[in-house]
Amino acid sequence: MATLRSYIFIDQLQPKTMCYLGTFVRGFLPRSNMAALVIEVAPGLEIEPLTDIALKHVDVRPGILVVERQFGYLELHSRSTAAVRSAGEALLEELGATEADAMQPEILAFKVVTRVDNYHAFLINRNKLGSMILPGESMLVLEVQPAAYSILAANEAEKAADIKIVDYRMIGATGRLYVSGREADVRAAAEAAEAGLRARA
Repeated sequence: MATLRSYIFIDQLQPKTMCYLGTFVRGFLPRSNMAALVIEVAPGLEIEPLTDIALKHVDVRPGILVVERQFGYLELHSRSTAAVRSAGEALLEELGATEADAMQPEILAFKVVTRVDNYHAFLINRNKLGSMILPGESMLVLEVQPAAYSILAANEAEKAADIKIVDYRMIGATGRLYVSGREADVRAAAEAAEAGLRARA
């Protein structure tokens, strides 16, 4: 039987979070303000029958289906919030679990870096698919486990402030988030991201 690691319902995908998701989605692309669900289970292969249940249960579109070394990930979305919630309920029923049974997010690293140096910005931007950080901007770096919670942190940060999504990684042993912008905005985004994760604890 699968262990529920992450269960993340997002009422409205924010535009930048959604666009970054689009850089690695292999399925159907979501749109801004769609509702989304991200579920992470162990062992990884258990995500396959769960995907089958969700897609046959209600009209939702899968964006991500990943079987990683240890964990399996499914992201699905719809313009209908009710459809996404219904798919999630069907998955929880199959797992014999509730949303509260998902692992609580644990913040491993959390720091605001002010006035990023030119060379530092260059090094960060070399390997990113999102917006570029500019020299002189401030930056939030956050690491969390389970990894899938990084999308929740990104979405909550974007709701709270005018920031750029530089990077988030929601698959693997830990999740990572980079956002940048003016210092006041980054600090507001940091507070919102942390509050969103703490609310799940």
